[in-house]
This record gives sequence, C-alpha cells and structure tokens, in this order.
Amino acid sequence: MIRLAFLTSLLATSAFAATADQWRNRTIYQLITDRFATSDGSSPSCDTSQRQYCGGNWQGIVKKLDYIQNMGFDAIWISPIVANVEGNTSYGQAFHGYWTQDINSLNSHFGSADDLKALSSALHDRGMYLMVDVVVNHMVGTSDPPNFSAFQPFNSQSNFHAECFVSNYDNQTEVEQCWLGDKNVPLVDLNTEDNNVVSTMNKWISTLVSDYSVDGVRIDTVKHVRKDFWPDFAKSAGVFTIGEVLHNETNYVSAYTQVMDSVLDYPTWFPLVAAFQTTHGNLSALAATVQQGQGSYKNGQFMTGSFLENHDQPRFQSLTQDSALIKNAMTWPFIQDGIPILYYGQEQSYAGGADPANREALWLSGYVEDKPLVTHVKTLNAARKAAIAANSDFVTTAAKFPSTGSESTLAVSKPPLLTLLTNGGSSSTPKWTVSDAGYQANEELVDVLTCNKVNADDKGGVTVQGSGGNPQVLIPTAALSKAGTSCSNLATTAQQKSGALGWVDGAADSLPVLAAFVLAVWAAQSSLVL
Repeated sequence: MIRLAFLTSLLATSAFAATADQWRNRTIYQLITDRFATSDGSSPSCDTSQRQYCGGNWQGIVKKLDYIQNMGFDAIWISPIVANVEGNTSYGQAFHGYWTQDINSLNSHFGSADDLKALSSALHDRGMYLMVDVVVNHMVGTSDPPNFSAFQPFNSQSNFHAECFVSNYDNQTEVEQCWLGDKNVPLVDLNTEDNNVVSTMNKWISTLVSDYSVDGVRIDTVKHVRKDFWPDFAKSAGVFTIGEVLHNETNYVSAYTQVMDSVLDYPTWFPLVAAFQTTHGNLSALAATVQQGQGSYKNGQFMTGSFLENHDQPRFQSLTQDSALIKNAMTWPFIQDGIPILYYGQEQSYAGGADPANREALWLSGYVEDKPLVTHVKTLNAARKAAIAANSDFVTTAAKFPSTGSESTLAVSKPPLLTLLTNGGSSSTPKWTVSDAGYQANEELVDVLTCNKVNADDKGGVTVQGSGGNPQVLIPTAALSKAGTSCSNLATTAQQKSGALGWVDGAADSLPVLAAFVLAVWAAQSSLVL
C-alpha cells in the first residue's frame, strides 16, 4: 500500500519543477511586488521619490491575475521574497526586496508564507508560472562597518569578503570579491568561495523552490559571484534559472550562459534602446548584436530574457514620447529568439526615469485595459502564440534579418512571422521590400497589428508600404484561428494547434491531466495499488 501523501508529493514535484525547455514558449510579466496591487483594492498615494513601502503584496497580485492573463502572459516574475532591512536608510526603505538580511524568513510587508503559497497555487491553477527573484551575492547593512550579527544565517564577519568597494569593473576579481553600494548602505559581499556558504546557499534555494512551488529563478548580480559557483546552485534550484549580467558585450555575457540556463539579454538591450529612442538610431547594430549572441551563447539567443524596460533602467517612455517609436521598440521582445519580458506599467504608458522614478504604483493607473499599449501587448502575445501553434519549431528557429532596402527599416524573419520595424517615427511612411521573405508564391498574409491583408509576390517576397511609422507583424492567414484573439475574423481554420496556451513541451495543460498521466505510468510500472 502506498500512501496518498507520497503521490501528492510526486505530483507536486512533477507539476511545478519547470525546466528550461518548458519556459521557451512563455512570456513573462515582471512586477515589483510592493507597487503592483494592494490586497484590499485600495489605491494609496505612492511618491516614488520617497522610496517607501506603498502597500502592494502577494494577495494583491492574486486579485489582479486576470489583468495579467488577459494580456496573454503566462508567467510572472516577482520581487525577492526574503526578509530585508527594516526602517529607513539613507536611500529609503527596502520596498524593492533587494536588501537581504535574513534568507530564511519572508518579507512580512509582502505577506505570509500562506499568502505566497496561495499566489503560487493561483498561478498554477491558471496554467501560469511563478518566477522568484533571488540575491546571492550580498547581504545589506545600514552602517559601515555593518552589524554582522543582523545577518541570518551568515552572522559572522568571516562569512564575507573583506571590505573594499568595486571601483574597477575591468578587474574581474574586484568585481567578484569587493562590495557594491557605499558606506551608507553597504552591500556586504558574501564569501562564495567558502564551502559552508556555498552549501548553505544551495540548500536554501532548493528549499525555497520546494516550499513555494517556484517554477523559475531570476538571479541578481550574477557577474559579482565567481562563475564556478553557479552550476551547483542552478542544479540545486532544480528549475529554470536566468541571471542578470549587466554588461553590453556578448563575449563577456556568453561565459555565464555556460553556467546557468539563461541570461537577461543586456547586450541586445543597449542597441535596442539606442535604435528606437530617436529617428537616427542604428538598426543594423541591433541585428549585429543578436547575431553575435546567436553565435556565442551556449544555446544561441534561445531562452535569453528579452526586455525593453526593467526596474534598474529608465523607462523607455522617459526617453521618447513618439508613439510609433514606442510601439516598434515594444514589439521587439515578442518577435525575436528569446523569452519576452514586459516590465509592469509599460503597457500603461508609465514614463518614470531612473530609479526610483521607474518604480511607480500600478494601481494609480486604474488597471485600464482599453488602452493602445495594452491592446498592442495583447496582440503581440497572441501573435507569438499563433506562431508557436503554426510552427512547432518556432521557439528553436533562429531569427534572421533579410534586407529591406532602407537603413531606417528592419525585417525580422522567424517563420511564420515576418516582423517589419522602423525608427522613422510617427511622421514617416516606411516601405519594406523583402525579396527573400520565405513565403509561398502569392501567399496571403495579414498584419496582426491592423488586420490588413498583404500578399506575397510570385517568388514569396513581400513589399509593404506603412504609415505613421508603425511596425507590422505579418503571419499567413492560414496560421490564424477563428478561436484566437488575433484577427480571428480573417482566420480560415477553426482552432489553433494545441500547445500555444498553457503548460506545453513536456508539461501538462492542467494538474488533473498531469495526475492522470502519473497514475497511468505508475499503474503500468508497478504492481502496488492504492
């Protein structure tokens, strides 16, 4: 007789331990827990300049999952969950979650253990994934020298590198063993060469993932820890790992793709912003950087985290207010090789500059869904899902950049999608001539952003005249579904192939399906019965 508890444990492990491959077709909505939603639906004032807790929490996220899912996202990335510095510092409060003091306790401002488990469960009930941000590199003090006894479980000075602040980022030893922050709020660098520290951190991440059924881990300040620390840490996590390596060179970042599943695609972010923040940006530099990553990263650009905004950088709409440039730039993460990530508030046209201005409270927007950029994001998510449904190799097919005949335009070919971008701005009338678009002769296509039809020529090429500097995302009409949300009135098929939504590529669409599968395998391989 096998106990039901054992089966329950087996199911939980199978259901929630998401692998890198299972993240390939996801799109991620990144949020700051304190700034996304309150548990009671209230809308308290939130002055970003004060750097104070504003009241968002895990219960609030649960109550606003419809908002996220309605845009087409099937994963969320939340702030670090552990206990942080309490009270005011020279730089405000630790509302963001990155000032760790106790890795074994939760941040009570965000809720209880039951609240976090409820969030994880609510996501899984919807077929969505939970990604948690973690900080390994340091603990945070409020004085210099810091009060080491306040750190848990590393409450001895011997657990940390000797004090020295990073000043030379070309010196990798200094980058890894000196401290970030300053004497007001020192980010005290853990001695990750110490075997006890290593063992403790590996056990901690394994427990965190297990206790809260976490599907993925985003790792902060990865380049500040020696590279050979990361493989065992990632293995201990047992789920998808994606690291922050803040650097503009693919050659530097590529080394980190060897020690964890993925990295945030910072090398592409730099030319992406430069390409679209003005009408004079260099689009070819963007394509060239992607091609460098395709050739140097362990898995190419696949599974890298593609983003336009995050909590550490000025919002894109603080750099330009041109609606066409904004739409072109926002289109990029959804049509390239990596995993799209949208930073909360971008869809609501938030325009905060550098930290802390870029960490606004979303409840002040009213979560209005009938807005141009909300619709834009929803359409892009739908187009990506339609492409995945139409081409099972979509997420493993490398993007190409066929010629368009103009320096102010860029074509991205990732069958069945052909995305046409421009940085000409709202007053421009771009034209794209793509002779090697790869479509069938005279194939009927549709721009999912407008639902306007386009026909390929007799050689499968495409010539498109745009307006208002807007991007176009072309897909064969045959790839649309009448049951979909993208130009469904033009669709010729009743239903997309399964796999565009929910848990796919080895994971079940729902927990009941997974349970049935596990039971069937169990029954086939064992004579034991319940």
